[in-house]
Amino acid sequence: MAQAMRRNTAGSLFATDGRPHPLQDTLLGVTLVLGAIAFVTAMFHHLHLLSSWTGLVGIFTGAYGQFISVTTRERFFLIVGLGAAAVGFFLGMAHGGLFGGLW
Repeated sequence: MAQAMRRNTAGSLFATDGRPHPLQDTLLGVTLVLGAIAFVTAMFHHLHLLSSWTGLVGIFTGAYGQFISVTTRERFFLIVGLGAAAVGFFLGMAHGGLFGGLW
């Protein structure tokens, strides 16, 4: 009857395996922060350098985080951060790009 004592975490969106994942959690946090910065700064035309570079780095960190993620919680928030970083990156590219106005 040992199986009767296990917790049922499969039904929860934020299910975890109960183990620490420091690398995955770090990539998750970095992706969310970079995505938020890229998304917010993309709304300002003159901040296109910041939004495009933070968006590009956020896309790469989020993609690697997706590659090594373990739990559904990590994958869910990585997709949120990736989406925000991608929107910020593409709007930053539309407003002037990675090197726009430097040369």
